[in-house]
Amino acid sequence: MINELENEIINCNKCSRLSAYIKLVALEKKPKYRDFEYWGKPLPGFGDPKAKLLIVGLAPAAHGGNRTGRVFTGDKSGERVFRALYEIGFSSSPKSESREDLVELKGVYITNAVKCAPPRNVPTIEEITNCSYFLNREIQLLTDLKVILTLGRISFEAITYVLNVHGKFSHMATYKVGKTTIIASYHPSQQNFISGRLTWEKWINVFKKIKSLLDSDNA
Repeated sequence: MINELENEIINCNKCSRLSAYIKLVALEKKPKYRDFEYWGKPLPGFGDPKAKLLIVGLAPAAHGGNRTGRVFTGDKSGERVFRALYEIGFSSSPKSESREDLVELKGVYITNAVKCAPPRNVPTIEEITNCSYFLNREIQLLTDLKVILTLGRISFEAITYVLNVHGKFSHMATYKVGKTTIIASYHPSQQNFISGRLTWEKWINVFKKIKSLLDSDNA
């Protein structure tokens, strides 16, 4: 069951560097969040166990998911993810603010390649490899899965490693693995939007393509 895997993730301490870092961040906090009780543990995925779409990011943000206890919640990237999911009809709300809110995802599960926030947002190869076990288990447990959306190069490489796919990262690159389609996207980071690498139109078009694929599969 996906809930059992989530508990296993929360209790993982295999990567000593990451375990120490997320606890330190939760203790020191960001000044603007000094009254916030940080999550400060490995972060499991969130969403619909019957998901047809799996979204895979890089890792929790130190003051985003590592603070709120939910993936892609509490930072700018997360705001873009949930707004897009809402516009396409995959989320009950355009905003996800905390682990305790009532947001529901419809046919979507969101996770990260690495379950702990890494220093400078850069995990080591060993840390990515350690977490590949969890990523593989998530894919196995999401038995209705049709599409995997990877956000950024590291996420794409983590997925292709787990699924033994030979592919090259580029925005909107598409690969077929059995009945599952992998779609690569630039990460919806603040940096990518400021630079113009991603615009809202380019970003929402990723989700329109996914919806089209899922609708055609259901036809």
